[in-house]
Amino acid sequence: MPKTLFLIRHGETGHDDKKRYKGSIDVPLSPDGERQMLNTAHRLKDIISEMRQTQKDSYLKDIHPEDFEQDDSVFLYSSSLSRAVRSAEIIGERLGVSNCVVSDFRERNFGDWEGMTFQEIKMLYPMEFENWRKDPLKFSPPNGESTADIKRRVIPALKRLLKKHTAGNIVIVAHGGVNRVVIASLLSMPLKNVFRIEQGYGCINIIEFWKPYPVVKAINLVF
Repeated sequence: MPKTLFLIRHGETGHDDKKRYKGSIDVPLSPDGERQMLNTAHRLKDIISEMRQTQKDSYLKDIHPEDFEQDDSVFLYSSSLSRAVRSAEIIGERLGVSNCVVSDFRERNFGDWEGMTFQEIKMLYPMEFENWRKDPLKFSPPNGESTADIKRRVIPALKRLLKKHTAGNIVIVAHGGVNRVVIASLLSMPLKNVFRIEQGYGCINIIEFWKPYPVVKAINLVF
């Protein structure tokens, strides 16, 4: 049976007009973030419905006919940080399902950079920031998590959910950094290139799982 992963980034948070690394700091959605997630939730419900026909027409159905038996079940999970939990609640209200929190999907701990703007980091940590920007696998924020650290906790958690749900629609509401690592890993893409994947607030990424591999259908759909 094919199953579909909808990987979603939480809505906007900021309480000022400056872009800050919030990382593991627990901040709520902004009013704009609430509206973003309402739009995402409405569109997600439509996409799930539309994909029933898309899967029926897919070439993958011909390649893997033994896999094809559709399941409309929806399973909703989120990071433990409140901006993701609230985003998942909005989605759950629209889809009629309850959210289950998975702490391993929380955002990267940015260490000494948490709560700082890009300009503040560049001014105080110019060499460290430049090294991290060029190779986020080899370098990490001072006293923070590395990209490899993120993969070590996120991917096993994802694999547990994929093993638990043999079919249906799995919705995970997480964070930009987490989503990039998941997508890069599923594509067997070098983790040092994670910043080549854009993740806007409230975006939807769609990955179908057909034996024996995942198929990325969409990245960074923003509404």
